[in-house]
Amino acid sequence: MPRKDIKPDPQKQLMIKVKACQRLVKEASYYEKEVEENEAKLQRMKDEDKDQYDIKKFVEVLGESQMMIPDSACRRDRALDDLRSFVGALRKDEAGNGNLMGCTWMDEASKMLGGDCGSDAENERLRGDSNDDVDVTAVGGLAEGEAF
Repeated sequence: MPRKDIKPDPQKQLMIKVKACQRLVKEASYYEKEVEENEAKLQRMKDEDKDQYDIKKFVEVLGESQMMIPDSACRRDRALDDLRSFVGALRKDEAGNGNLMGCTWMDEASKMLGGDCGSDAENERLRGDSNDDVDVTAVGGLAEGEAF
């Protein structure tokens, strides 16, 4: 028997998106803190003239931590953009629903987004994300392998 098309609960969806953003923000800050701690530990190892093999292996560990920062920041930013657009749509579609607009998850989302919950075009304008002042570099005259 096929399932009925039931409209998902917007408050539950909002809760899931807010919790995901909270987790990803925490994860990204954790990786940044881990890199700082590992850099300090690596410097201590070098200052104490530890074994070169240990230093080399720790440099690899540090490199792995550094590689995780852009990935986690990208996932965090994507989740925040998703939350921003979802909250903007809720504010537009569910404006009369006082129960949803006043719930704790809407408050958490507003805190997390810093009140930046309008339309995507408006958010880009406020953040200055427009590409109006981007210069294009012509690379057509370069030979293959030639740097510009």
